[in-house]
Amino acid sequence: MPTPIDLAQCAVHTRTNLPWSLRECCEHYASAGIGGVSVWRDTYQTIGINEAAPIIHGSGLRVPALVRGGFFVAASESDRRTAIDDNLRCIDEAAALNAESIVLVVGALPGVPLADARAMVLSGIGAIAERATTAGVRLAIEPLHPMYAADKSCINTCAEARKLCERVGSTSVGVAVDVYHTWWDADLYTEIKRLGDADRLFGFHVCDWRVDTRHMLTDRGLMGDGVIDIPTIRDHIENAGFKGMTEVEVF
Repeated sequence: MPTPIDLAQCAVHTRTNLPWSLRECCEHYASAGIGGVSVWRDTYQTIGINEAAPIIHGSGLRVPALVRGGFFVAASESDRRTAIDDNLRCIDEAAALNAESIVLVVGALPGVPLADARAMVLSGIGAIAERATTAGVRLAIEPLHPMYAADKSCINTCAEARKLCERVGSTSVGVAVDVYHTWWDADLYTEIKRLGDADRLFGFHVCDWRVDTRHMLTDRGLMGDGVIDIPTIRDHIENAGFKGMTEVEVF
């Protein structure tokens, strides 16, 4: 039997509980004994970061992640610059919220060859890494399932993400392992160990994969409602030295 998860070591993504406000998420999570909240930026879009920060700080919840930065792939140089500027703002917001990391969905664009897209991602992360280090915020690259390679992420395996971290060369850049995106990978356990050995294992997201998935983006299942062997993946994550929170991310 797997060891039960301590709710105090869990966080829930605000996107999981739409249409709750940021305040409602924090109040409900804290009252349930959940220890953290992973904040999606749109949750505080209408109130602003200056109002959002006291809500979070007053709740006593940890913020393992601010979601999301990235989207470095663009059709023009000006659009790439805009993306970098937005990521720099995201770092400032993360620092204001005491967020431990920023989840990077790195981007992809139909018509942009994958090799070119990956070069843009390398350049984009390189442009923001020093700012993140100065702010004390980690950048967690989240490899996405290959079904998103055309329009959301050109980084689709933990191995690709790890190699990207190595090329950037900053200790502030690591990987967030989301079981929804990585459960199918035959090299997953090997890559988790490599990430742990390199101190680049920055996040662990859980949900489940339905056999009869009705929508590629929005039909994530609750843990136990699908086919992912979450306990075994969790064992590998913990054996790799991960001490962070288990983040529930269900759409």
